[in-house]
Amino acid sequence: MNPQAKLIFTISLMLGTTITISSHHWVMAWAGLEINTLAILPLISKSHHPRAIEAATKYFLTQSAASALILFSSMTNAWHTGQWDITQMTHPTSSLILTSAIAMKLGLVPFHFWYPEVLQGSPLTTGLLLSTIMKLPPITLLFMTSPSLNPTLLTTMAILSTALGGWMGLNQTQIRKILAFSSISHLGWMAIILVYNPKLTLLNFYLYTLMTAAVFLTLNSMKVLKLTTLMTAWTKTPSLNAMLLLTLLSLAGLPPLTGFLPKWLIIQELTKQDMAPTATIISLLSLLGLFFYLRLAYCTTITLPPHTTNHMKQWHTNKPTNVLIAILTTMSITLLPMAPMIFTII
Repeated sequence: MNPQAKLIFTISLMLGTTITISSHHWVMAWAGLEINTLAILPLISKSHHPRAIEAATKYFLTQSAASALILFSSMTNAWHTGQWDITQMTHPTSSLILTSAIAMKLGLVPFHFWYPEVLQGSPLTTGLLLSTIMKLPPITLLFMTSPSLNPTLLTTMAILSTALGGWMGLNQTQIRKILAFSSISHLGWMAIILVYNPKLTLLNFYLYTLMTAAVFLTLNSMKVLKLTTLMTAWTKTPSLNAMLLLTLLSLAGLPPLTGFLPKWLIIQELTKQDMAPTATIISLLSLLGLFFYLRLAYCTTITLPPHTTNHMKQWHTNKPTNVLIAILTTMSITLLPMAPMIFTII
């Protein structure tokens, strides 16, 4: 892709995200979401492969429908209340439509069908954007409207997302699809606590972004897309493989790694809200996701020889990328042991 075009699309992504997260009017938030959608489409389809074109088409149709529902819900709320402010979403029907629309944008169950297919058809760097930056504006909208959202609907969608994200990821061999179902499962944890403690949702999202960025950048550095390719990585890049192993275990939520911190706090908050059965259910369902994380981690420790000479070339990486991966991985591993000290300072 032309560097100037890539720069324009990147600036547009940052602009659209900034407009949405800083706006108070629904029309401005909708405009930011549309800018984001139009900016990411060329990045999804830049390989001109039929699968990439299909992924871009699916993404465009889904996001357009979700944006239209967001605009419709805001207009309905303005019709009944006379308010266009994002924080004044008080009409029940409008809140219901808005929750469905944002769930469609994020890929929450039952609006998750597009997400694994789009991520599978995208390059790893674009997949990183889809899994992190593109989720920030919808989550921000949920954060600002959280007092008026329906707790029962969000809890149901969260439990279904955690269950389906873990269940569907069990039989996948494509790493991008595994990470897509992982994202769906993590979104369930974010959604279940949104009404009761929105700050925990943001903390979960920030730590998920940190760990996912480390995983995607490591996989992109090693040019790994399938489990069979991952099995040949140990002999070529042992240090990257070791960091990937620890980051995957952190993403799974194993203590004492960073990924356990948001789950620990969410379970604690749900217990305080007299929702111990719900906390137990979502904790047990997350064990499904833990299984395929452990399978990924196991594949990083298997040593198989590369098959061809061309296969050997893919392990060359540049030093700046490795430094960034090392920093992200270190944070993905050590934030939980440091948490008591951080909370004491705060």
